[in-house]
Amino acid sequence: MTRRGRKAGTILVVSVLLSGLTPPAVMAGPRTETYQVPGLSRPVRMVVDHSGVPHIYARNIDDLFLAQGFNAARDRLFQMDIWRRSGLGLLSEILGPSFVKQDRAARLLLYRGDMDREWAAYGPEAKQAAIRFTEGINARLDWIERHPESLPPEFSEFGFKPARWQPEDVVRVRKHGLSMNAASEVLRSRLVCAGGIEADKFSHALQPAHTPAVPDGIDPCSIPADVLEPVAPAEQSAFGGLPSYTSGMAEGSNSWVVSPGRTASGRPVLANDPHRALTAPPLRYISHLSAPGLDVIGAGEPFLPGVSLGHNEKVAFGLTVFGIDQEDLYVYRLDPDDPGRYRYRDGWESFRTVTEEVPVKDGPPQRIAMQFSRHGPVLRVDAASHVAYALRTAWTEPGTAPYFGSMRFLRARNFGDFSAAARLWGGPSENLLYADTGGNIGWVAAGLAPKRSGYDGLFPVPGDGRHEWTGFHDGATLPHSYNPKNGFITSANDYNVPAGHPFQVGYEWEPPYRKQRIDDVLSASRRHSVDDSVRLQNDQVSLPARRLVPLLAGLRSPDPDIERALNLLRGYDGVAHVDSAHTALYEPWFTNHLVPAFLRVFLNEEAATLAALPGGNTGLMLDALEHPDRWFGSGGAAARDRLLLTTLGAAYAEVRAKLGEDPGKWRWGALQHTSFLSSTGRHVGPVERGGSGYTVDVSKYDPSSYDQGVGASFKMALDVGRWDDSKAISAPGQSGDTTGPHHRDLLERWRTGSTFPLHYSRAAVERDAENVIMLLPRP
Repeated sequence: MTRRGRKAGTILVVSVLLSGLTPPAVMAGPRTETYQVPGLSRPVRMVVDHSGVPHIYARNIDDLFLAQGFNAARDRLFQMDIWRRSGLGLLSEILGPSFVKQDRAARLLLYRGDMDREWAAYGPEAKQAAIRFTEGINARLDWIERHPESLPPEFSEFGFKPARWQPEDVVRVRKHGLSMNAASEVLRSRLVCAGGIEADKFSHALQPAHTPAVPDGIDPCSIPADVLEPVAPAEQSAFGGLPSYTSGMAEGSNSWVVSPGRTASGRPVLANDPHRALTAPPLRYISHLSAPGLDVIGAGEPFLPGVSLGHNEKVAFGLTVFGIDQEDLYVYRLDPDDPGRYRYRDGWESFRTVTEEVPVKDGPPQRIAMQFSRHGPVLRVDAASHVAYALRTAWTEPGTAPYFGSMRFLRARNFGDFSAAARLWGGPSENLLYADTGGNIGWVAAGLAPKRSGYDGLFPVPGDGRHEWTGFHDGATLPHSYNPKNGFITSANDYNVPAGHPFQVGYEWEPPYRKQRIDDVLSASRRHSVDDSVRLQNDQVSLPARRLVPLLAGLRSPDPDIERALNLLRGYDGVAHVDSAHTALYEPWFTNHLVPAFLRVFLNEEAATLAALPGGNTGLMLDALEHPDRWFGSGGAAARDRLLLTTLGAAYAEVRAKLGEDPGKWRWGALQHTSFLSSTGRHVGPVERGGSGYTVDVSKYDPSSYDQGVGASFKMALDVGRWDDSKAISAPGQSGDTTGPHHRDLLERWRTGSTFPLHYSRAAVERDAENVIMLLPRP
């Protein structure tokens, strides 16, 4: 052993003795760092493995959450600081007066209710966890003040220092949750204005089948297209780094759980891959938190204590968005003599005004005034038209800080514990999937579900008292399942409310194709494994393509380019592989040519353009193309075929202009790329990408550039009970340190669909130790 190796081994032994935490075997080699941290009562040992996952071992829960905060700030400080500032409305303090408008918007969305009720909503240890977590962040900031050379370089580059945290910061910010459906209310109003109520069915399939009704007193044509501008992410243009196209893409997830009777191991398998905006560093951060009474590993948001998807010793848990409609846009008639008052029932009510000071870089603070109605923050006042607009949301209620509800089930030992915790989950609304080491599997729908009186929530409504929430449904009455007979449960943001459920939670769900593909694969096997789940997470079969391509079988065209296009697509198996020439033609054809042209057959130009914004109702289009006489009238098949051929020719010309004359050399990856976007503009990528918006390995792309904006940067596949055989990926890397080894080290694995082992046992963690960090109580 070299002198350096002996020294590292000696430091490790001393560190272990100091911590009182003895690993199964002492290994020489891992790099060792030691920090003195105020607030700790006992030493804490952190082992960072070769994938950049920190495994934090503490002797008590208080020290554990303090260490988690310290470590999060060690690895993700710039991302965390920008998240806090943008959420609290403090970007102007570092970026100047041009951000005051965004800061005001962020402050409109802050939780401003009773903090005692807020903390109580997350369980008995949530507030203390947040206190200790933020103390850990601040302890890291104290250390950086003593070691300024360790300040992440972005702070020096942009000329500001990281700010101290308060415990309330982790729960008051609400802007990062996935909530619905105010944006679709606005889009639906514009669509119905342009094309009538029948136009709505071409935009989005409502489930259960339903024709929306425009509320009495609402003119759809009067709803401003930009009325929701204040709820756009405040950090979207911070430092000029994040393009705007990602904000319009629907985010969701896949998750499934398979019972022992259908697995090769005889143990459950739980898989989860959230679909979010792709950023560098990513929105998720994997941590392992271990102390007496708590031993949990998984992914969470780096700004919060705990984890939201992963497992403890007994129970595994994952999540996907469940379609509760948690938002309504309210329209008020203002008092002509006093625009500070709005009509409510038989009288006038005054808006509540809150005035705050916004600190501004290189200038005096600016005072901003914000108005609130009885329903929520006022987004716009049009005094000339005597109209105002406000947003009512479930996430202004106590207990809806995104994902913090997971604090209640980190210690769950069985489905009873888990479902009891899920009953109190606030937001965002989720399908919570479950498995345990006893071989049980389950699903609980969770989220604060408003009770609406006399309206469907699909349009803006008058704020005069006729359209109110009369409370919230008891979480115990939301759908759930435990050990179903078919042996698996899948969730892909699809409509999964059982028939006969006594109340409606929402009408807007993702198309069923990811769910159907997952069900098909799981149904075909009774020896499912973790590796099979990884393969399924990377599955790029497009079910819409497999329905659409057969319609081309008998078609011919005198146009040589259309004939070439037909020859190329006739052999397409629907797999959107990165190297597929078929996909390089099919995806541009489907997205940019066929869907818009189909919509123009039935709608005027304006309505067709609006209906295409969410991608159009794919199920309706496929049904129309498969049954042309029902939709296109007499001679419908000929009209359908002309549509297919004309759009296919236009798509061929587009792709040829981009990829060259020889279709044999075309590749989908030459068109579709993925970049992990950074608020600083230092994006990671681009890399070539397969998949599409309808594949399990989802890739939602900008139709104008084919740049992927939404996908699964984090994936996990858990072997329930034999935890060390679990696998995960988090791209482009765990760390926000652009100069460190873990900023983009997982990108290639992610690109090729591979994973790393998600170590859980102490022995496995120590064998893979790359770095040992000792946190010692400061004298």
